[in-house]
Amino acid sequence: MGTATATDNRLARRLRGALRRTRRDYAAGHDRPLGGYLAAMAGFAAYTAAWTTVVRRSGRPVPERPEPWDVVLTSVATFRLSRLLSKASVTSPLRAPFTRYVGPQGPAELHEEAQPEQGKHTVGELATCPFCMSVWVASALTAGQLLWPRATRTAMGTLTALAGADTLQLAYGALVDKTTGD
Repeated sequence: MGTATATDNRLARRLRGALRRTRRDYAAGHDRPLGGYLAAMAGFAAYTAAWTTVVRRSGRPVPERPEPWDVVLTSVATFRLSRLLSKASVTSPLRAPFTRYVGPQGPAELHEEAQPEQGKHTVGELATCPFCMSVWVASALTAGQLLWPRATRTAMGTLTALAGADTLQLAYGALVDKTTGD
């Protein structure tokens, strides 16, 4: 029994040493939170496995392939919701525990940076990156389409209309600026 414990301890030390070397070699002198990223990947895998299990147990049929219209609707809704969650002024209280305000960034959007503290940095990066956020949002919208298709498509239609309205607002502003010379 004692020999097995000693062997386990040596193996654990070797593994920790290999992980430290990998982290050091990968980072190339920069502070890269690989452990946080690994935790985020594990969280995403668990989240995806959970909704996949719920879909499977619900007995709802899964389409052989997505309809082109659903792909377009999901893309635009994912874009809009990801930006709303990761950049909008109004959602800054959700990001505040993990980020620091830097300044405004575009119409009704903020530039924030992830807090450097361990445990907050990875969440802060995820919360301020619309590209990172879009993976989670697209997955949630996909789950919604499979579990609650009517409600989810209605919400996605609203987000798509909002994206269209934003585009028109920006185009109108650019036209006014061009016309008035501002």
